[in-house]
Amino acid sequence: MSTIQQNTSKKTETISGQVIAAFGRHYSIETEHGEILSCVRRGKKSGVACGDQVEIKPTTPGQGVIERITLRTTLLYRSDAFKEKIIAANVSQIIIVVAAVPSFSEELITRCLVAAESEGIQVLLVLNKADLAVPTRAALDQLSLYKTLGYPLLKMSAQKDISVLHPYLKGHISVLAGQSGMGKSTLLNALVPEAKRATAEISEALDSGVHTTTHSRLYHIDSDSDIIDSPGIQEFGLNHIKDENLAWGFIEFHPYIGQCKFNNCRHVSEPGCTLIQAVQEGKLSAKRLAFYHKLLN
Repeated sequence: MSTIQQNTSKKTETISGQVIAAFGRHYSIETEHGEILSCVRRGKKSGVACGDQVEIKPTTPGQGVIERITLRTTLLYRSDAFKEKIIAANVSQIIIVVAAVPSFSEELITRCLVAAESEGIQVLLVLNKADLAVPTRAALDQLSLYKTLGYPLLKMSAQKDISVLHPYLKGHISVLAGQSGMGKSTLLNALVPEAKRATAEISEALDSGVHTTTHSRLYHIDSDSDIIDSPGIQEFGLNHIKDENLAWGFIEFHPYIGQCKFNNCRHVSEPGCTLIQAVQEGKLSAKRLAFYHKLLN
């Protein structure tokens, strides 16, 4: 092969990599050789997320262009009536972080669970700040419903000891979810000290925390375990899930779906609805059905 042919071949060669950070339309890619390149998507395309496996073409030193996103195993995103926002790709576990204080939103937990079920992603509920005795007992009572549904619940204090969390992370690409003030940044800093995420003081007056994450970022915990921190995950819109598929996001509803009197039953007030009957008989949680109705509307 001539020198000209070799140079042309080298220029068109692509390399594989993983998206480890997303800043608008700019992305940090860790290549298969361990290099970090700053990349953009060719043309005006976007839709790239942390966790994506991509093919890139290096351009200038330290920079490149994303040519292709390889096949995804899962895609986690939120949406409202106007737009969609990709959160992460190829995630195998959502870690929903709640805390004894400030108070947490069960509706957000429900939204995360529905999103996870729709993509076949495992869920881990983490009760942080569990060293606070009285608030922890109240929080555990509130979370007992989700434990009875089969979702694992882990108690811990990120400020003191996170060793109990490590076995749950092994072999996963996990994404952290939860509203501000739950201690996600403290947990992440304990897992990955070099992350140096800013932590925020809890505003007791507002009963909430100050949101500190400004961009999505993937961190390596070990050779086969990663964790993603992403902004905006405290607002989990599910507009992309069709009404007829929404009930499948509630794992305990599954045995009853398709058993109603009407094939197009929305499980709201229709006669012969097996979900409504199961709630009346105490077989299903009225609270969960109410959350389903709220999401449906």
